[in-house]
Amino acid sequence: MICRIRSAGLIGIEAVSVDVEVDGARTSADEPSFITVGLPDKSVNESRERVRAAIENSGYDNPFMRITVNLAPADLKKEGPAYDLPIAIGLMTVNHQVDPNNVTRYAMIGELALDGRVRRVAGVLPVALELKKRNVKTLIVPDENAAEAAVVDGIDIIPVGHLREVVAFINGTQAIEPFRADMQKYFVEADHYGVDFSEVKGQEAAKRALIIAAAGGHNLLMLGNPGVGKSMLSKRLPTILPRMTLPEALETTKIYSVAGLVTRDMPLITQRPFRSPHHTVSDAGMIGGGTNPRPGEISLAHNGVLFLDELPEFNRKTLEVMRQPLEDGTVTISRAVGSLTFPAKLMMIAAMNPCPCGYLGHPTKRCTDSSRQVAAYRSRISGPMLDRIDIHLEVPAVDIKELSGGRKGLSSAEMSGQVQAARDRQLERFKRAARAGLYNNAGMNEKELAEYAVLKPEVKTLLDGAMESLQLSARAYTRIRKIARTIADLDAKAEIEPDHITEAINYRTLDRGER
Repeated sequence: MICRIRSAGLIGIEAVSVDVEVDGARTSADEPSFITVGLPDKSVNESRERVRAAIENSGYDNPFMRITVNLAPADLKKEGPAYDLPIAIGLMTVNHQVDPNNVTRYAMIGELALDGRVRRVAGVLPVALELKKRNVKTLIVPDENAAEAAVVDGIDIIPVGHLREVVAFINGTQAIEPFRADMQKYFVEADHYGVDFSEVKGQEAAKRALIIAAAGGHNLLMLGNPGVGKSMLSKRLPTILPRMTLPEALETTKIYSVAGLVTRDMPLITQRPFRSPHHTVSDAGMIGGGTNPRPGEISLAHNGVLFLDELPEFNRKTLEVMRQPLEDGTVTISRAVGSLTFPAKLMMIAAMNPCPCGYLGHPTKRCTDSSRQVAAYRSRISGPMLDRIDIHLEVPAVDIKELSGGRKGLSSAEMSGQVQAARDRQLERFKRAARAGLYNNAGMNEKELAEYAVLKPEVKTLLDGAMESLQLSARAYTRIRKIARTIADLDAKAEIEPDHITEAINYRTLDRGER
């Protein structure tokens, strides 16, 4: 007898439909056999022992047969323990303990414990999305994964905690209600960050730069002495970014689902991610990798913020491998068996001291570094890497009177309103663009820059003069135009004015005069 059960596997953050075919044939040998084919990895091959123990410890009989399990398509490598549940149900079907007429109605995924409990697995959200596209109506998942899978509309999610529940449900002796997700609740909870820009005393100029960065999706580098609030400002940046749309939330959650980071309490990522890896992070930890490649920090920050504190302390090679993802918005990881692509559209916010000791330019503390040491410290950030950062912001020390005063600065709600209005203008303007995926000014290419950031003669003359007199690098020219376009959007102006260019030029302080 042959039984076929629908399931799915993962390739990167995408799922592919997998059929678990189980054939049971009577054998005259003293011992039954069990073989798994279809490019299974070690963890899939080990499922044989987990499945046999789970069936017996749940009170059922293991089939005394020659068992062949085929995972189709055969040319796709199968990884992980998620095939345990469909294999177990397939074995019990060929052994006539599960109704063969009912089992074909369901798809399923889950790891089995030795006592028959169904354990959570990674990647259930992309699995649910894929199986829905394949017209699967009902998906059986571990109860810990149910909330995550239920965010997909149009497919019934059946939560189970034990193998016995699965058997009883398929045989029709136990009813299990599909899990329903409260999507509105998830998005309401996204508004609660726990921090607010109103808590930051002073630094109104820094807040202005962060508004510009958020409005245009610009990468930003903060330069300032220790303790001036660089980290505090950065951690509040997600509070002013536009709210995530459902497609953005699903795409971000797929990444977290594959990485096993989705929680039962918050199965849908509706807050913009904020990732802050330590400067000792490896290349694989930053961009992703491993034997079975998983997303790295740069992908976990997709649709959100990647904060790199003490930027010069990061390994030079790690920073360099980030250049292509920052430019293209994707990470491609190549292995002998093929290539995987993870999304990585994000805002990078970096912070650094002005010198090794940190006190260059401090109003009261003396810097102990030589000019050569300062130059060597700053040169740890390569020109091409600096080229990916639109805004260079000098963050000054805050006067004690501002810290102790009762005057409140801009709040996150006030700043967010400005950001959202500017983003709305960009989205309306980019409706005419033929290129998909253009959502902000930072993403414009040269052709789009020429169309949407036109400089009037007097504005072009001003910019050309600044390039010459300030010895700005050639790479600064494009960045300044993009920043100026965002400033004009914040001012609700259709054209870039001289004041917009002047302000944009002030955000290119680290250009080194390369031409």
